[in-house]
This record gives sequence, C-alpha cells and structure tokens, in this order.
Amino acid sequence: MKRTDSLEYLKKMVSKFRDERGWKIYHNPKDLAISIIIEAAELLELFQWRTVDEIKTLLNNNEFKSKIIDEIADVMIYILSLADILAIDLGKAVEIKIRKNEKKYPADLVYGGKFRDLINKRTLT
Repeated sequence: MKRTDSLEYLKKMVSKFRDERGWKIYHNPKDLAISIIIEAAELLELFQWRTVDEIKTLLNNNEFKSKIIDEIADVMIYILSLADILAIDLGKAVEIKIRKNEKKYPADLVYGGKFRDLINKRTLT
C-alpha cells in the first residue's frame, strides 16, 4: 500500500500544509463545510449541461480529466481538514456508516432494480 492510500497520512499532510501557512485560524466547521460544497459545485460544473455520451468522450481528454482530478482533490482536502478539526477518524466513520447502510439497504432487498421499489415503498408510507 502506498502512503497516499492512508487517510491518516493524507490528513496529516493537509494539516501540515495548512499550519505552515497559518491558515488554521480560518478552519472552523462552518467554513470548511461551506468550502466542501463550493468545491463539489466546481466539480459538478464540469459535467453540467453535458450528456452522458459527451462526458464519456471528454473523459478521454487528459485536460478534462485533469480538471476532474483537481476538483476531487479539492473536495477531499476540505473533507480531510474538517475531519482533522473535529478529530474524526474517517476510516472508522466510513466503516460505521457502511454497516448502517448494510442494515438500511440489505443487498437481497435492493439489488439492481429492487432499490427503486424499496425507495418507492418508503416514500409512500
């Protein structure tokens, strides 16, 4: 496994970058959450008004793919920053959330098209 595969390693890298610039004063939960949404919107803007087929074609373009990578990285940096400020273990948080989702959406009940049936039942009741 590469070092960059570790969420903890990445969180430390991001906080070191932030601290070397004295930016921790700007990092509070509200502003970091806002920043996540802003960066996610910039990612979404790359796909806006394009068809699925147009996007498939654009994904073969290195410049377009590079823009996507940059925006995903920006979102991740702010998520890591928020997790750092709130002392959240992201690996553990994801593991716990997946377990909750496994109970909420059992594979045998939601596999493929069954998912829509389950969602429709929940919406109607």
